[in-house]
Amino acid sequence: MPQVPGLRSVYSKVGRLIYFGRMLDKIRLHASGKLPHDYVPLLGDEQFYTLDGRCCRFLGIRYADFRKKALQINADEEILEWAHENGIPRTDEECHVWNRFILKLGWRDERSEVLAERISDPIFKGKQIETIVDHIEYDEGRDPVAERAWEDV
Repeated sequence: MPQVPGLRSVYSKVGRLIYFGRMLDKIRLHASGKLPHDYVPLLGDEQFYTLDGRCCRFLGIRYADFRKKALQINADEEILEWAHENGIPRTDEECHVWNRFILKLGWRDERSEVLAERISDPIFKGKQIETIVDHIEYDEGRDPVAERAWEDV
């Protein structure tokens, strides 16, 4: 799938967290009818393994409440502050562990089979894809290996 205008990389940080800004983008794009159809089933926290669900559980907030705030407030940092105030306050160490956990999903864990299935498509042949995030980045036209995207996390 080509890069989606207005949808950040998983690596993009808001405050201390990767993925958070991407989740905001998905909510806003979906509300405006601009989120590709393939992304819609992955929205929310109802499915245990979705990144949205994992992020909401990490923050201790409900996706429905988060979605409402994301559509009311434009400032990403303000929404993150709301999440910290209304959920579980997280330390720098916990945020670091969150970031590293997300970046390694699919590498020798319960998501490995899903990753293998996703990268079986010939368009990924020759790509250094070891994690779910690698797959997302390559699928949207970014090269996390060439960009060494993990260095800024």
